[in-house]
Amino acid sequence: MQEKFKLGVDFAIEMDAKDELKSYKERFYLKEGELYMDGNSLGACSKDAEEALLNMLEVWKNNKILMWNMEDGKYFKYPQFIGGLFSELLNADKNELTCTNSVTINIHQALATFYKPTKERYKILVDDLNFPTDIHAAVSQVKLKGLDPDDAIKVVKSRDGRIIEEDDIIDGFTEDVAVALLPSLLYRSAQLVDMEKVTKAAHKKGIIIGWDLSHSIGSVPHDFKKIDPDFAVFCTYKHISAGPGSNAILYINKKHFGTEPGFAGWHGNKKETQFQLLHKHDPEIDADAWLTGTPNMLSMAPMEGIVKVYNDAGIENIRKKSLLLTDYFIYLIEKRLAKYGFSNGTPLDHNRRGGHVALEHEEAYRICLALKEKNVIPDFREPNVIRIAPVALYVSFEDVYRLVDILEEIGERKSYEKFSDKRALVV
Repeated sequence: MQEKFKLGVDFAIEMDAKDELKSYKERFYLKEGELYMDGNSLGACSKDAEEALLNMLEVWKNNKILMWNMEDGKYFKYPQFIGGLFSELLNADKNELTCTNSVTINIHQALATFYKPTKERYKILVDDLNFPTDIHAAVSQVKLKGLDPDDAIKVVKSRDGRIIEEDDIIDGFTEDVAVALLPSLLYRSAQLVDMEKVTKAAHKKGIIIGWDLSHSIGSVPHDFKKIDPDFAVFCTYKHISAGPGSNAILYINKKHFGTEPGFAGWHGNKKETQFQLLHKHDPEIDADAWLTGTPNMLSMAPMEGIVKVYNDAGIENIRKKSLLLTDYFIYLIEKRLAKYGFSNGTPLDHNRRGGHVALEHEEAYRICLALKEKNVIPDFREPNVIRIAPVALYVSFEDVYRLVDILEEIGERKSYEKFSDKRALVV
């Protein structure tokens, strides 16, 4: 940890006074007295996203079907326009990014495109700490090829249940692996994986590699010119705050342009010939070739507002504050909360940490319920993790200090004991 932190609220106030991003908090809808610490699961609504959504409604109301030809076809070409807004966050070319579907469907699309098993090379490599949807998609694709998932899905095991060692992943790159699908950031522990190291190792073995950035996009900079992945996917409703269930982003490295998409659809056709409505597919020569059906404009519109906020603030500035906030919280865990059974389950090294902290406690689930009673919104992940996400654009140092005050009170009084440990539908 780089900063020399101090106890007491005065230090938090001092940090907020010199915070260059503090004005951005006013652009988000936050309830008075509420501490929203779940932006890594569903980001808070912004005024910018709201304005962009309302603008799309006006475009639809006033122009109806004529909207597709407005503004030099902006709305007809909206998927790549939106995808291109993320190019600054990834250091990627705009035409390598398109907005479409959900993360799960985009994984299916990528695997349907790049997973071409042979007798000698037929396995998909995954890890045992990734978010379940990635694994479900990989298993489904293996089954569609008539293969046995117990044989064709190769799982890299965590040594401690918290993190995945990059060397263990690389050791798993054997001659029978065709594709690797991995997370940039582990959703429980917030471990940031060394994507460049792993990707280079995969390519040395002739392995196609794709990354799920859902838990890192918006809090961590990525340099795709250096990393050079074959494909990537990510959702936009966590740190990016584009709205519940907002469309995902698909990245296809330009070196694969011209590859036939696994799933073809009419919106993946070249724009110039799309409305000739031919039955022979004529795919675009960029990431839009992987589009399928008509884009969901109302789901995509909030991104036009919110991603401009992230680009305006600058992902490097966001990362700098995010690391300070998480460092500060980890410091307060050690100094004030450890005596009540709390501990940090997130890597301390900045190069290995994302934008949230895994606060561990044997009563994590019931403590989450006690926090919500106190107007604090975290989330819980099995078996013992309270995920705390101090999102840089709308969480202050004083917010973190107040959170620790509340956690200390809950720990001291054991007020969580009045809650049942029966799991709710959404936790």
